Amino acid sequence: MDFTPTERVLQLRDQVEYFFNEKILPRNHEWEERVERQGEVWPDFLMDLRAEAKALGLWNMALPLLADDEPGTRLSNLEFASIAEILGRLPWASYVFNCNVPDVPNMEILQMFGTPEQKQRWLHPLLQGDTRSAFAMTEPAVASSDATNIATRIERDGDDYVINGRKWFATNAGNANCAFTIVVGVTDPDAAPARRHSIVIVPNDTPGFSVVRDIPVFAHTDHVTPHSEVLLEDVRVPVANLLGDEGAGFLVGQARLGPARIHHCMRAIGNCEVLIRLMLERAAGRVAFGQPLQNYATLQQWVAESRLELEQSRLLVQHAAWKLDEQGGKAARKEISLIKIGVARMYQSIADRAIQVFGALGVTPDGPFAAALSLARSFRIYDGPDEVHQRAVFRLEQAEIADDENWSRHYLSGPGAG
Repeated sequence: MDFTPTERVLQLRDQVEYFFNEKILPRNHEWEERVERQGEVWPDFLMDLRAEAKALGLWNMALPLLADDEPGTRLSNLEFASIAEILGRLPWASYVFNCNVPDVPNMEILQMFGTPEQKQRWLHPLLQGDTRSAFAMTEPAVASSDATNIATRIERDGDDYVINGRKWFATNAGNANCAFTIVVGVTDPDAAPARRHSIVIVPNDTPGFSVVRDIPVFAHTDHVTPHSEVLLEDVRVPVANLLGDEGAGFLVGQARLGPARIHHCMRAIGNCEVLIRLMLERAAGRVAFGQPLQNYATLQQWVAESRLELEQSRLLVQHAAWKLDEQGGKAARKEISLIKIGVARMYQSIADRAIQVFGALGVTPDGPFAAALSLARSFRIYDGPDEVHQRAVFRLEQAEIADDENWSRHYLSGPGAG
């Protein structure tokens, strides 16, 4: 395996780096004021930056399956990984390049499973950046870490589906620009657990579809991509809005999660690069008990440990991206679960150390530290909690040795060997 970027990817990465440093980073304080404090959803300067990035061809960089007539760069998962890291330095940078959640994974499943009519109506506006979308799977009344528990009903009635249920953490459903929500629900309660569910496209203006509230995460509300609670009461949509086959909801849902987890992990690594840099600057410029913080062994160890964890995580993610590109999602299941566990732990550790270095400032909104810790802790739950991924890794490890020779007879001896 070779993780070396091609010349084309290096050029794109340099372009994104320049655009980030010259165009995006200088607007961050304005973003914090207008979006985080005043609650603007789509400020005009963001629209201007998006138009400029699109004109430069720095657009839809996270979509390997782009057709020839669709706008974007058509990077592989591995090629996009290093660019996603740059975008992760600020929570809003991905929006500039149309590489943001949940639109990217939603576009991916529309590319893979959408009918020509669905692509024309729902995918193309997303590719152009003219609209937004949402994804609704998690429910408040069931343990959604076991997706077979999802209980929202999708019942056939002639040429329509009628949907009833309550979702929460429906990512982006509360955004004013959100045109449709991809909803997971039960179409056949008597089928095998993995064949009970289907996915349908629900326009947000459909009667009976309502956003109950946008849910803060650790007391912070994301105004641009809110985590919404959604109620579906006798929501009626055409059968033509079924995405993929009836009963194939898990298959469709899993197809969006592999690349999405890689993107999440690389953005987290980019955020951690910022935290390490800020720790180093603080250590050099802050004096306590008569000497700079950088002279203290504890701080030196924190920075070294952070760098060690970050580099390990980066290589693990690159390997997962490479395997996903080369062998597909099924073959990369273990690697994707490993990065989901490992990067979340790394992220939380580095954010915690950065808060400790910055002291009182670290727990305020005056820096990125408290937000980073909130994201890192949430990371251990969303897209599958750590424990579910650990269980998956264990089962895959078991399967890999199932037909192998028993090593115990070679390595163990004595009465305890049995």
